[in-house]
Amino acid sequence: MIEDVDKIMAVMQAAFDPAYGEAWNRRQIDDALRFGTCHYCLIGPTGNQPSENESAAGFFLSRTGFEEEELLLLAVDPQYRGRGLGRSLLDALRVGAATRGAQRLLLEMRRGNPAEALYRNFGFYSIGERREYYRTQDGRRLDAITFACDMS
Repeated sequence: MIEDVDKIMAVMQAAFDPAYGEAWNRRQIDDALRFGTCHYCLIGPTGNQPSENESAAGFFLSRTGFEEEELLLLAVDPQYRGRGLGRSLLDALRVGAATRGAQRLLLEMRRGNPAEALYRNFGFYSIGERREYYRTQDGRRLDAITFACDMS
C-alpha cells in the first residue's frame, strides 16, 4: 500500500496546478485510506493496473456513504491525457461504487476546472454550488460546483 500511495502522490504532483491548492498532502491520503470507507484505483499508461515497478498514469480516491459514493480526487498525469484514462477511471469508480451499494455518485470541483467536460460526458449534472468555497494561493476565492451522477 505504501507503494500505491507513492504512485498517487507522483500523479497528483504532476496533475494538479499548485496555484489552486487542490492537491492533498501525503498525510491526508494516508488518513483517508485508513478508514474502511475510502477506496482508490490506480491506472497505468496502457489502461491496465500498473505493475509493481511501473508508474501510475492516473488514480481516483472515493468515499462510500449511505447509498452514495463521493469522488474525492481524480487525476491523470498530463503526459497521459487524451487516451481515455479519465473515462476508464470513472468506469472503475461506477463498478466499485455499485458493488458497495451506491445509488449515485457525487463530486465537487472548482468552477472552471477543465475536467468538467469529462464529468458531464460521463453523466454528471450540477446539483448545487458553494460560493467562494476554494481559495487560491494568491488569495482569490472560487466557487465550487457539486455534481451528481445517477447509477441507474
